Amino acid sequence: MVEGDIEYGYAFSVENVLPYLWYRKGISNRSDIGVRVGLPIYGSGLDYSRLLYEKENKWDMLNLAWSLNPNYNYDFTYYKFRQRQNKKTGALQGTAWTGIRFMYIPKGISDKTSSRIGFLFGGKPGSKLSYEIGYYHDFSSMPISNIFSSSYVPEGRFTEFPHTTKFGIPSENSRMTGFSLQVFFNLEYSRAEKKEPEAVAPETEK
Repeated sequence: MVEGDIEYGYAFSVENVLPYLWYRKGISNRSDIGVRVGLPIYGSGLDYSRLLYEKENKWDMLNLAWSLNPNYNYDFTYYKFRQRQNKKTGALQGTAWTGIRFMYIPKGISDKTSSRIGFLFGGKPGSKLSYEIGYYHDFSSMPISNIFSSSYVPEGRFTEFPHTTKFGIPSENSRMTGFSLQVFFNLEYSRAEKKEPEAVAPETEK
């Protein structure tokens, strides 16, 4: 996005039962901010993105975000974007990205903290739809070798971090909390009006 560009829509995610609305605006040619409003409140949040590197059809961005949900968290994500190119025509079409994310939950649903790190990938095949999927692991809550084990039972130091609450829902230390799947629907993209350069009067000969 460039300064003055505006984009908004709605999204579904596994982190929230109900969809949330999102809005982004370019505040400079290298930065943009985003606002999310959840229904009723979960899914709400703020984020800031900064362009770090750009070359041809590739660019890197840093994103800082805060999200309000049962395990409210802060995210720090380094993204690498790439626009796909049609081999026959050479035209750019669709966008794909990968990223590494550090997530910090200062006080979760069980009043414990959780620090996570992991990877994500996403894509935007068209102008109206995009998606993102990722997993961020809490190494203090369970061995990463057991994330696909359906019969895992915490042992030793891991027993201090229960994966479910007394109500039977995932805690801040659960591997389910580290899984993210989001689908975004774009309702509008408004480009900023280009400012016409001011006319300069020609100098008169002396």
